[in-house]
Order: sequence, then structure tokens, then C-alpha cells
Amino acid sequence: MLGSFPAVQGIKLQQLSLLVAALLAASVTCVASGFLFLGGALLALATIKPQLAWPLVAWLLLWAVGDWRARRKLVFGFGLVMALLLAGAEIILPGWWRMFAEAIGQYHQYTQNQSVLEVMLNEVLGAVGGGTMGRMGGQILAVIAILACAPVLWKLRGEQPDSSGFSGATALVLALTVLVVPMYAPYNQVLLLPAILLLVRERAAFMSRSRTRRLTYLVGALLVGWQWAASLGLTVLYLLVSRAWALDGWRWPFFATFALPVWVFALIFFYAQDEPRRVRPLVKVS
Repeated sequence: MLGSFPAVQGIKLQQLSLLVAALLAASVTCVASGFLFLGGALLALATIKPQLAWPLVAWLLLWAVGDWRARRKLVFGFGLVMALLLAGAEIILPGWWRMFAEAIGQYHQYTQNQSVLEVMLNEVLGAVGGGTMGRMGGQILAVIAILACAPVLWKLRGEQPDSSGFSGATALVLALTVLVVPMYAPYNQVLLLPAILLLVRERAAFMSRSRTRRLTYLVGALLVGWQWAASLGLTVLYLLVSRAWALDGWRWPFFATFALPVWVFALIFFYAQDEPRRVRPLVKVS
């Protein structure tokens, strides 16, 4: 996981996205292990980057409401720590929320942040219809993806935290986050790693399905492996052929950046969608 391209880039840039990803992972681990209050507290801490954390927050709160009596400690832990964070921020910097809202608006203006879908459509449309059409098309596709996930997550809200259904739903939410969050950056794709690991574990379920499912899975595997293949190729080129050529090819590991989130989302969506119909015992690995 640390050797994946998003993680390496995040470490190099000292990005807080890696800290948020670690907090989210710790939160879900606590929930799956039965430590609901601690899981909720860690989930609140992860909101230091709200655009990455709030989709998972929404899913876990929905899951908690699905069995309130057994899962209410998750909401209590989240609510308490969030209240402490908001109150502490107000004490340290009164009126911070107004400044924060203004800063968000200014940030989006000068960065012109776009989601993966918007950037991908802009690249595809190019001079023919990029810009406004790409942004609108990306936003429409993002809404479609969210609406498609809603009924799947609703069906899985009653799953136990140590079940494959809960794992699939959580990985789906993280993949959806990478797909629709209005801040395209390769290091954010570290959130795809849970879905990728789950897809590797459940590879037999895909390879035993239709030819289309198998082909989709194999293409996804090639997209995931491209980052290491490109990096290895550049290293060989740098050491044995030409340093200048290798430096000119620095974009190679980025070639799968746009397609990978879409492909992983599609695969994990198929997996989560089939989960309510999948009847099999849960195998725990000690």
C-alpha cells in the first residue's frame, strides 16, 4: 500500500490526505471490531478534510441508524468529538466558521477544482467541447453515480460490521468519494485501496461470472498494475538507456489516473450490488 503511486505522491507532497485516510481506516477498523464510540471519535477527527470524510460519515451514520439500539455509540462518539472540535475552534478563533466559508469560496475560484469525471471529460472532449460541457457532463455523471449507490447502500445498512456486505458498502463509498469529490489529485486515490484489496480477495467471484465481468476485472487489474509497470520501465530507462528520456517520461505513471477510479468504482459497485443476493458464510482470517 505504501508503494502505490498515490501513497508515494502523498508522502512526497506531505499531504494531509494520507492522515485522513489513516483516520478513516482506523475508524472503520474500530467499528468492525465493536469499538463503536472510538470509531465515531476517529471519524470526527477525519473531518479535518471534510470533502474526503463526509461521504463515509454519511454512510456510517446511515448504518448506525439502521440498528440504533446496538449502534448508537458510534453516533455519540462522533457527535461528542465534533462538538469539542467546533467549540474549541470557536474559543481559539471566534467567528472562524464565517472565515472558513469565505475561504472555501475563494479556494474554489482560484483553483477551479474539478472532479475526476470532469477532468476526464475535458480531456476526451478537448477543443471540441471541453470546459463548460466537460464540467456539466462530469457533474451529471457524479449525480448519476450517487443515485445509483443510494439504493445499494440502503439495502446494506443492516449488515453486521464484520460482514462482507459492510466491507463492500464501505469500499463503495470510498471509491465514490474519489470519483465525485471536486478536487482532482492522484494522492486522493489512496482511498481506492480498500476497494482494490477487497476486489483482489473476491477475485473468484468475478472470474466465475460472465465474460463481460471477467474482462472488466482483468482491465481493472491492468490499470492498477500500470503504476508499477511504468515506474519500473522509467527506472530501467534511466539506468540503462538515457536519463533525459526517462525524465521526459515522468507522466507515464499518470496515464491510468483518470480511468482507474472509474473502473474500480464500477467493479466494487457490481460487487456491493450483488451482496444482498450472495449467500455464503463469512470467513475470518486470524
